[in-house]
Amino acid sequence: MTSRTVVQIVPAQEVTEGAGVRVFRSIGTLPRRNLDPFLMLDQFNTDNPDDYIAGFPDHPHRGFNTFTYMLDGHMRHRDSMNNQGDLGPGGAQWMKAGSGVIHSEMPQQESGRMRGFQLWINLPADQKMTPPEYQDVRARSIPESAENGAAVRVIAGNFNHLQGPVSDPNTAFIFLDVTLENGKNFVQPLPEAHTAFVYTFEGATRIGEHLLNERQLAVLDKGERVTVTASKDHTRFLLVAGRAIGEPIVQYGPFVMNTRDEIEQALADFRDGKLVLTKATMVNY
Repeated sequence: MTSRTVVQIVPAQEVTEGAGVRVFRSIGTLPRRNLDPFLMLDQFNTDNPDDYIAGFPDHPHRGFNTFTYMLDGHMRHRDSMNNQGDLGPGGAQWMKAGSGVIHSEMPQQESGRMRGFQLWINLPADQKMTPPEYQDVRARSIPESAENGAAVRVIAGNFNHLQGPVSDPNTAFIFLDVTLENGKNFVQPLPEAHTAFVYTFEGATRIGEHLLNERQLAVLDKGERVTVTASKDHTRFLLVAGRAIGEPIVQYGPFVMNTRDEIEQALADFRDGKLVLTKATMVNY
């Protein structure tokens, strides 16, 4: 089997989102605008409520999926389709914005740690104007494996005969949260053509000759498997992969379409109160 190598290391950059939330962005920055099918990766990680208390008040999306994974803290999701989601430690949510959603994600705590990730995943052209959907994933529904020095939470995709509860038929999305003992190897087969990356958020990892410290993302070349080695105690990382869509990406803030004209239409629809057209569905796990 061919092993994947590192083609780029992207350090996360501090940015402010929502009403003043401090996040660390890797995909979606100048060094890496996107990584088809992935459009953005933000990590939030703070004990200071001033960094998160303002939250993410009502804002629109069209043309892509948002995926949020919580490690610590408590957020509440509400949207224009009357969905409500309760995001707690270890839980996740998947929202297909499709033709248009207005939603909020607001902290349900005034102190303590808030830590997790939000990943944006593109939709193909024939799916961008389809009805929105929402999937709320409870922590207890996420399978876990612990062996050979690796503890793995399987949020999407398959690992060691465990299937994650989140699925995306457009990209065959894989999302693993891996905790690895120092000096141990983690080996995972991947579809050869899938786009893939590793994001280290605790400790340090090594992929071949490349060392990844905290808040660094490694873009991987094509191949049939990836091997990640822990280089410090308390090492933890994400392994994420998905099938590229291979279509033009035109993004303007919260709208991701295929052409500039479609972006102009999204802006006009939002301005005229026509962004939200359909009733979403919600799945609870």
